[in-house]
Parts: sequence; structure tokens; C-alpha cells
Amino acid sequence: MKYPIGIQAFENIIEGGFVYVDKTDLVYKLADEGMVYFLSRPRRFGKSLLLSTFHSYFEGRKDLFEGLAIADLEKDWKQHPVLHFDFNNGEYLKPGEMKRKLNEFLFDYEKEYGCNEPGETLQTRFNKLDESETITGRFLQVIKAAYEKCHEKVVVLIDEYDKPMLDALGTPNEEENRVALKNFYSVLKGADKYLRFVFLTGVTKFSQISVFSGLNMLQDISMTPAYEGICGITEEELYTIFLESIREMAEKEDCTEEEIKQKLKHTYDGYHFSKGMLDIYNPFSVLNALYSKDINNYWFKTGTPEYLVRLLQRDKAKLTDYIGVKVNNTDFEDYRATVERPLPMIYQSGYLTIKNYDKRRNQYTLDIPNNEVANGFVSFVSAGYLNVDRHEFSREVDDLYFNLEDGEIDVFIAGLTSFLSSIPYDAH
Repeated sequence: MKYPIGIQAFENIIEGGFVYVDKTDLVYKLADEGMVYFLSRPRRFGKSLLLSTFHSYFEGRKDLFEGLAIADLEKDWKQHPVLHFDFNNGEYLKPGEMKRKLNEFLFDYEKEYGCNEPGETLQTRFNKLDESETITGRFLQVIKAAYEKCHEKVVVLIDEYDKPMLDALGTPNEEENRVALKNFYSVLKGADKYLRFVFLTGVTKFSQISVFSGLNMLQDISMTPAYEGICGITEEELYTIFLESIREMAEKEDCTEEEIKQKLKHTYDGYHFSKGMLDIYNPFSVLNALYSKDINNYWFKTGTPEYLVRLLQRDKAKLTDYIGVKVNNTDFEDYRATVERPLPMIYQSGYLTIKNYDKRRNQYTLDIPNNEVANGFVSFVSAGYLNVDRHEFSREVDDLYFNLEDGEIDVFIAGLTSFLSSIPYDAH
């Protein structure tokens, strides 16, 4: 079995013969029933792959979907112009970077749909922004040009729409990035008659920018039970699609198939994104574990939630204050990603999840999803609070754990005493 680790392009997965967890029935349902959507999921949960799947679908790439659920559902494979914006890459702490990034996006589509003058370069187009042109005007022009050239309504896909704001959260660049994106996204409402489909993904939902306050037709499906499994791997998918891989892993570990299932469940399962309480496994970690035949903290090794540490430090709250906390439905509907209220961002980022839903009270209980998040988050946040190297801190924690496991109580006490003495007296 070929595992698509790090591959986010649907076309590459299908043509490369990699294993694909079929979500195309939900892709068809969304395209058929609505027009403007937003989905919040943690990083590396398959959001980019989902948008890439939409991209291929709306381009009419019927050949890529043979054998998948959507092949039996879609009868009319129309080719729509697709504008796909990916904010994953960019140094958004630099002044002016947001404007440069948007200029880069638009320049490529302007060339494709004939909106720029012959011989124009990326830099000359950028220079005009200080003279007579605006990002919003150019974005609207590109949408209209694509519609007129292709004689079909336009599809707009925006991946990680919030990354420029998360990266700059609490810095001087935060306001610049927020205003630039607010103006950029505001175009979508005015261009409604030219649009066939709009889908935005991100980690958090910034309710104070116009992409949400202005787009009153936007459907937030982040907590809709019908789409809870659209990203990630469900337990049913794990036990059917990857059953042979689980058996191979059990053989390598010299244990039973059931024991491997329990290890995978305790380490990577536990995510719930709606009151439906469908078990979702972290897809990035599961694929890496099955590929390497080794249980490890793969998700945490790929990125560090710097903005969460900054929020927690500013909030002056203890980590335990957020574990087992009960919240009402309105806390999710009206949340704002702000320094003053970090809890929604912790949940949306995947470090807390829904562990119980009380229907009578319409109340959710939040907790840490699984062992990977518990181990990684506690060590990372603690290292951030204590101003020590995260890897060094993790090693110290491991040493203490093994001391206890091996019955070396005196060594454990000496190590713990040494560690506690290193904590500054003024550390919160």
C-alpha cells in the first residue's frame, strides 16, 4: 500500500496510485446542496486535499474519479473556471507581505484570463497598487473575466484563509493583515452572480472580519454532523481500508491485531467535531504510523502552535482550567479568535475536542483528544512557560517517567527536585 504522506494534490494521489479515503459522496452533496461554505479543522487534517478534490471536480476531471462514490452520483461533468488561493506559504510577519501575496495570486489569474496589459510583470502590477488600482478591484475583475471567458460560473477555493492573521496574532502586523484580508474577502459577496461555488478552510473562525459578518449566505459546516467525517479518518475507514496495514504492524510488534487497534485509538483517536460524536482519527499521524509501523507523536513533530503558547501566556490561565470545561452552543456560534478568549482557538486548533454532548442542556464538554496531544501539548506549553528548550524538557519528562517505571524512586526524586528548582519564582 502506498501512503500519501505529505501529498495534498488529489490528482497526484489518484494518478500515483496512493491510497485514498473516499470522501467524494460528501463533495457531491456540498456542491449539489449549497454554494458558500466554511470549514474549520486542525492543521494537517486534510483540508488542502479536500479543496484539491473540489478543484478537480469542478474542472470536470471525470477520469480522476472513476471507481469513487461521486462517479455514480454526478451525471453532468461541467468545466468551471477555478480560482484557488493557498495561504499556507508566506512570511506574514513582514510588513507589506500580505499585499505582495495577494498581488502574486491575482497576477497569475490576470494572465490566464487576459486582465493585464501585454508585457506587464509581477512587479509592475504590484507598483500600480500604490497608484490607481486596488486588490479588491482586481479580484472582482478576475472573477468577471473568468466568467466571461469560460461562459460558466466561477469556483473560488481559499485554503487556510486565517494563517496570515494567526501568524501575526499579537504583533504589529496583525491589523495590516486583517484589513487586507477583510477587503479581499468582501469581494465575494458583491460577485455573487458570477459564482458557482465558494469554499474556505482554516483552523480558526475570526468572526470579526467581513468574510463572516459580510457573507451572510456563508454556511459554517464545522460542527454539522453530516460533515463531521469529511476530514480525517473514521474508525470504520481505518478498520476496512487499512486492515492489512494494521495486521502487518501487529506482526512487526509481535502483538495481536486488537492490541494495535487499541494503541492507534488511544494515541490518535478521540476527535469529535459535532454533537454527532463520530470518532475521528488524526489522518497525518495514522498514515505515518502505518507506514513506519511505529506509534509516535507525528502530528506534534511537524509544527509548533506558537500562537497558542502566546495566547495562554497572555491569558494567565492554567492549562488545567481548560480540561473538562463545559461550554454552551453559543460559545461556538459567537466565538471570536482573540487574545482575551483563547479557549475557542484551543478547540479549533485540535488541542481540545468535544468529549461529551448533553442534549438536555445543549452543552459540550471539552477535553484533550488523545495521548499524542496530551504528551505533545503539555510538554510544549510547559517548555514555553518555563522558557526552556522543548526537546530538552521532553527528555527530562521521559527520564522521570522511566525512573518511575523502573522503580528508581531515589533517582526520580533527585531529578524532580532538580527540575523544580529551575523554575523561576515568578513563573505563573
